Amino acid sequence: MNDTFFSMLLGVSVAVLLLPACASNDSWIRGTDDAFKESGLGKEGWEQGQGAPLDPGAGPALPPPPGSDARPSRPTRVPAASSAPWRNTYYDFPAEETGVQGAVLYDASCGKIARVTQAFHDKVCVQGSGSLVTGETVSFAKRDCPCAAVCPRTNQRICFEKLDPKRFPYGRGAAGTPITPFRSVAVDVSLIPLGTPLLIPAYKGLRLLDGSVHDGCFVAEDRGLRVVGHHVDIFTGSEEGTVAWNRAVPSNDGVEVLVGSRECSRVAP
Repeated sequence: MNDTFFSMLLGVSVAVLLLPACASNDSWIRGTDDAFKESGLGKEGWEQGQGAPLDPGAGPALPPPPGSDARPSRPTRVPAASSAPWRNTYYDFPAEETGVQGAVLYDASCGKIARVTQAFHDKVCVQGSGSLVTGETVSFAKRDCPCAAVCPRTNQRICFEKLDPKRFPYGRGAAGTPITPFRSVAVDVSLIPLGTPLLIPAYKGLRLLDGSVHDGCFVAEDRGLRVVGHHVDIFTGSEEGTVAWNRAVPSNDGVEVLVGSRECSRVAP
């Protein structure tokens, strides 16, 4: 009898000791830490809004990557002080569907670019770029445009510009270059210089929409208003792609990111 009671007491004690650690880990995975709350995004959130092309003369100069004048030549992990996984989200490239064109997109000078459906307006002002029903590409030009309607999900007033769809089939990144589905990511450029290759092991071996297998390699080619700190926002190119990848690797679960991966240097510009 005494042996049985002692065993039961020991089991309860071990369970109590382990409970705080398990609860703490689960609360972060479910996106309840302060950084996620401030973003206003939950497990299903992947909004970001692309940044305009960087002005070389604006703001502080980016520090050169360690060990190279151009970009890192070997993987570097997150410093021990910030060892938590990087936040992962997705953004895409909405295509306008036919319908009542009750909204207007303006350029940076408040000239009218096109009349569009309200549904398309509300998507493209979040995602940053999109395709008009005419097949033309529109992409972010600047924020705080007095002529633009307020974007419902970001409270921003966004102006756009038309781009050559042959050169920019999926829009333009912060460096002024075309972005590519399942390859381009938006980052905090104060931490990762544009053009840096990234290896994200969680996506290695993941199936793409065409049935091919992803190699886990990405390139930092964009930035976003809400992409701050240890956060990678992956461009999927379509809502279908976002849904598929969000199902495979859910938003805000957290992923490991190897910055400047030599394995991925071949995909960098």
